[in-house]
Amino acid sequence: MRMLLHVTLPPEPFNSMLREGSVGETITRILEATKPEAAYFTEHSGSRGAVLVVQVDHASEIPALAEPWFLSFEADCEFRIAMTPEDLKRSNLEDLGRKY
Repeated sequence: MRMLLHVTLPPEPFNSMLREGSVGETITRILEATKPEAAYFTEHSGSRGAVLVVQVDHASEIPALAEPWFLSFEADCEFRIAMTPEDLKRSNLEDLGRKY
């Protein structure tokens, strides 16, 4: 299932890694290991952040996606299920609307 992984990066250790020149290498290593479908870097509530589109077939895959961010950056990670328009069409919304 497609999920959005929202990563919030606190100022430390990110600032220290940025100053020493290792932040880019660390992010590249994480992205190469986790292979997101897409990755966007943005801000989250005033902090550095990222939104990654990832494929999760089993809940047991979540630690492999989150731990690199936790361990490297002491980041906060949130997962949200994402549907394509085709997924939404298959959800039988009309039937649910009639039922409830």
